[in-house]
Amino acid sequence: MEIFKKISDMQAWSRDQRKAGKRIGLVPTMGYLHEGHLSLVRKAKADCDAVIVSIFVNPLQFGVGEDYEEYPRDLTRDCGLLEKEGVEAVFAPSVREMYPAGYSTTVEVSGDITARLCGASRPGHFRGVTTVVSKLFNICLPDIAYFGQKDAQQAMVLEKMVRELNFPLKIVRCPIVREADGLALSSRNVYLNEEERKSALVLSRSLALAREMIEKGETGVASVRGAMIEFIQSTPHTDIDYVEILNGEDLSDLAEIKGKVLIALAVRVGRTRLIDNLLLEV
Repeated sequence: MEIFKKISDMQAWSRDQRKAGKRIGLVPTMGYLHEGHLSLVRKAKADCDAVIVSIFVNPLQFGVGEDYEEYPRDLTRDCGLLEKEGVEAVFAPSVREMYPAGYSTTVEVSGDITARLCGASRPGHFRGVTTVVSKLFNICLPDIAYFGQKDAQQAMVLEKMVRELNFPLKIVRCPIVREADGLALSSRNVYLNEEERKSALVLSRSLALAREMIEKGETGVASVRGAMIEFIQSTPHTDIDYVEILNGEDLSDLAEIKGKVLIALAVRVGRTRLIDNLLLEV
C-alpha cells in the first residue's frame, strides 16, 4: 500500500493508474476509521481496480468552537486497517499542503440544499466540504467516489456539485452502518461516556418511532416531528439541534409525508453532536 502526503505524488500515481486503464475508487475520510468507513472501502474494492482512501481532517468545515483540535486522529492505526482491506493508496496530506499560505479559493453550492439542517446550524460547513472534496477529486482523479448515507445532506450537496460542475465521476451512496443496538457509527462516538452512550440511542429510536407512525398511515409532518421531539426531550443528556422531515430529493418543505422523504436529526448528547437520518419512499 502506498502512502502519499504530497499532492503532486498522488496525482502522478493516479494518472499512471488511469493510463493503465484502471478504474479508480476514492473514499474520502477524516480518519479515525470505523466499520462504516470500511464498508465504503469494501464497496470500492468490489467496484474498482485501484482504491484510494484520503485521510484529512479538514479545518474549513469546522466552525468556531467546534471540535477541530480534539477530533480523533491516528494515522498509523488507520493505515493498518486499510492495508488489511487491500487498499492500494492512502492520501494523507498536511493542512499546509492542501491550503498553502495565501490560499483563498472556495467552492460553494447554494440554496435550500445547504441552507437547512446542518447548513443552518453550522454556517460555512458545506462550503468547507465542497471545497476540500473538489480538491480531492482533482488530486485523486477517481471514476467513482463513495460516501455514507449517514451524512445524507452532504451526499446530496456533493451530488449536486458533481452534476453542476461536470466532474467526470460518479458518486455512490452506501447504507448507514450501525452498532447492534442501533447507534449509527461515528468517529465522534468515542466522546460519549457510559450514560451518554445509552442516551445516544434516542436518535435511532426516534427514527424508528417516525417509521412506525408513517407505516400506520400518519402523513402529517407536524405530528410525526412533534412525537420525535417529545421522545428525544424525555431522554437525559440530550439537546436537540434539529429534527426535520423534508423532501428527500432537494430538502424542500413537504405539505404531507409522501414520495421520497428524508427524516433527519442532529442531537447533542452531553457535549457530542450526533446526526442520523432515515430515507423513505412513502
